[in-house]
Amino acid sequence: MAKWLLIEVNNLFKRDRIVRNLEIFQDVIVISLCVSLFCVMLLRLGDMFLSFLHPLDLRQVTSDILFILILVELFRLLIDYLQARSISVGAAVEITIVSALREVILRGVLEIPREQIFGLSLFLAVLAGILILLPLMSPLFHYMKINDQEIES
Repeated sequence: MAKWLLIEVNNLFKRDRIVRNLEIFQDVIVISLCVSLFCVMLLRLGDMFLSFLHPLDLRQVTSDILFILILVELFRLLIDYLQARSISVGAAVEITIVSALREVILRGVLEIPREQIFGLSLFLAVLAGILILLPLMSPLFHYMKINDQEIES
């Protein structure tokens, strides 16, 4: 009886078609983000090479390189999402760590107030904890996923 009712509801709302169209729309958004990121990477790379014509500012060059690397990793994260339909938590945490460290390099450690340094240190410690615990938690999530599929069957 419940399966018949579920089929009727699906037919009424054409749920499969709606979900498929929403996934296509989401893919268009992710592809547009990829194209935008690629354009920003090219612009920043051009700016970085043009900055070599002026006297070398090591802090700015390092900041530009780190920013381009962050954009490359975000681009890869979006490509992985398009392929696997899931986000790699480890990659997202790594991007966040590099982004936080880039800001410290850009502003300089001595120019950042002590409270912000403590907050940033705590933030980086939590992110490092996530990176350490992620491989330990992965089998647990896989086990839970298998058990959920067995329950549904």
